[in-house]
Amino acid sequence: MEEGYQNRTAFIKGAKDIAKEVKRQASKKVGRSVDRVTDEYSKRSYSRFEEDDDDDYPTQGSQDGGYYRGDSQAANDEEGGHSDSTEGHDEDDEIYEGEYQGIPRAESGKGSLAGGPGSVRADAQQFRDIGVSEAERRKDQEELAQQYETILQECGHGKFQWTLYFVLGLALMADGVEIFVVGFVLPSAEKDMCLSEPNKSMLGLIVYFGMMVGAFLWGALADRIGRRQSLLISLSINSIFSFFSSFVQGYSTFLFCRLLSGVGIGGSIPIVFSFYSEFLAQEKRGEHLSWLCMFWMIGGIYASAMAWAIIPHYGWSFQMGSAYQFHSWRVFVLVCAFPAVAAIAALSAMPESPRFYLENGKHDEGWMILKQVHDTNMRAKGHPEKVFSVTTIKTVKQMDELVDTGTDTPIWQRYRLKIMSLSQQIKDNILACFSPEYKRRTFMLMAVWFTMSFSYYGLTVWFPDMIKYIQRQEYEARTKTFTKERVEHVTFNFTLENQIHRQGHYFNDKFLNLKMKSMVFEDSMFEECYFEDITSTHTFFRNCTFIASLFYNTDLFKYRFVDCKLFNSTFLHNKEGCILDFSDDFNNAYMIYFVNFLGTLAVLPGNIVSALLMDKIGRLRMLAGSSVISCVSCFFLMFGNSESGMIALLCLFGGISIASWNALDVITVELYPSDKRCTAFGFLNALCKLAAVLGISIFQSFVGITKAVPILFAAGALAAGSFLATKLPETRGQVLQ
Repeated sequence: MEEGYQNRTAFIKGAKDIAKEVKRQASKKVGRSVDRVTDEYSKRSYSRFEEDDDDDYPTQGSQDGGYYRGDSQAANDEEGGHSDSTEGHDEDDEIYEGEYQGIPRAESGKGSLAGGPGSVRADAQQFRDIGVSEAERRKDQEELAQQYETILQECGHGKFQWTLYFVLGLALMADGVEIFVVGFVLPSAEKDMCLSEPNKSMLGLIVYFGMMVGAFLWGALADRIGRRQSLLISLSINSIFSFFSSFVQGYSTFLFCRLLSGVGIGGSIPIVFSFYSEFLAQEKRGEHLSWLCMFWMIGGIYASAMAWAIIPHYGWSFQMGSAYQFHSWRVFVLVCAFPAVAAIAALSAMPESPRFYLENGKHDEGWMILKQVHDTNMRAKGHPEKVFSVTTIKTVKQMDELVDTGTDTPIWQRYRLKIMSLSQQIKDNILACFSPEYKRRTFMLMAVWFTMSFSYYGLTVWFPDMIKYIQRQEYEARTKTFTKERVEHVTFNFTLENQIHRQGHYFNDKFLNLKMKSMVFEDSMFEECYFEDITSTHTFFRNCTFIASLFYNTDLFKYRFVDCKLFNSTFLHNKEGCILDFSDDFNNAYMIYFVNFLGTLAVLPGNIVSALLMDKIGRLRMLAGSSVISCVSCFFLMFGNSESGMIALLCLFGGISIASWNALDVITVELYPSDKRCTAFGFLNALCKLAAVLGISIFQSFVGITKAVPILFAAGALAAGSFLATKLPETRGQVLQ
């Protein structure tokens, strides 16, 4: 009996080992198909063991019951039976999910096989396995971060980083250009597309909506499919639809193209900063990320210069009948796509982030890129003999995320499953940013990003609008007024501008081949007058009387005649096209380009100061200090009562606030681990664009009404942002997670 018991114990132990091996191989290689086979095997085992009366494991020396059942039953087991009574259990009596779970205990009954305590125990084991895997993954990430920093120190900072600096700078430059494109083309595009004020407002905001979607989408994808690949796709979309938008004729198609162009370029900022940071050692990171911000300024300068050089030249245009027109502003839109195209060409020759590869278990790919960085820098420094000493790099343990669909699955279903799996991974990554570990910093950064964006974008759009309002006031102050004049047999063939005529009488006068700009006729009479080839803007006739007058080839449409009476008067061959008022003053367009050029150039000193001090005084001091100074500078806006004064204040505010943006970009990169960095940055940048839309909409509504409300809004938002910034952890001197 004792010998039989020992044989059976050895057999049970062997069965346990087999069960463990089956579980490991099934989860790693075979997948769900093996699980189904295992389930069928388990059912057969259950049906056999349910016939037994034994309820539990035997104890040493037990003669009644237990596993020992006499010679006949033992012979049965030896001939063809299976000793699976403990299959699915380990030494601690734990149950493996998806395998045979042993004989149900007497207190659990048969119901434990499905949904009872046995199932609960299996679920608990599954959660424990996930927790262990997460802990192992976290430990791997910490070890990788330390080793990666050491490797970057060995690779040094040199030619490779500077090459990547200019390549990624082109992508950031494309983002800066995109912000200004619509604002520069509106004065010209509104005529071609006959845009009303609501349409112009929507066209100005649609780019921000697109960038908001793009930042969220491409940032999340960059953590799953790679920084380089996501950036290439996003820049390609931007280039394609920027190109299309320069040729489309209708407002709705142009709006759609600019929306998708914004979606494409929205991925630039979150990916560029995350990408570049993963090639920078700790002591270089803050400074060189700040230098990278200068390309956004260069993008604004490029857009202003190209607008200044191209748009006013109407000779750079052609048309095919009246259906297709290609004016100079469309050439400008086309030229603005060049930075994105150049970035795509340059980025195609650069490698993926080695940190991304190592985080995803691709050791060889990551090692080869780090060796390339090392060798490039050493050759440039005159030390080609130096050998990359690293042989093995820590990689992060991967979680089982994708399902093997098998070769017999239709292609469309494979792609559907991959997209669903990728979407689930992105969702999990976003939710991880709000996990207990990162929740506080995420909400703090959300508040800082929102307040800074609300005030910055709101004021930078409010400044030009205020300058135009001041210009309009000065223009109206020069208006000439004529009262009770009588004009007979006079031919007007010169421009009439900025005049008001009241109670006048015009008899047998001719208005030939002239422009009327900001002209108002009130309570006047036109008798036997002749109007031919008239082009007018902001011109109105109020409570006037026309007797026996003729209008030939004019744009004096009905809406220009307010409460007027016409007797025996005729309109022949009215001009075709848009019946809205537009300003054709090139000086006004030049002023828009000039103001934006100065405002963008003014951030250069702030960029230089922030780059030099970022690693010396720390990110938080730079962020909070610059925000406080920007808040104080807002109150100087009360003294901006002239055009030159508003331009000076715009330059002052832009030069101070840029340091806050640089510090915020750096600290956002450093506060999240590599596998969540782009996702978090993209989410925060999307929130930034939403705040920009709100700020622009609110601040514009107060133009010409009051200065106090925009100033208080901007100052209050900056004060709140600077206070919350002090609650963030300092990242200077820390290893990149």
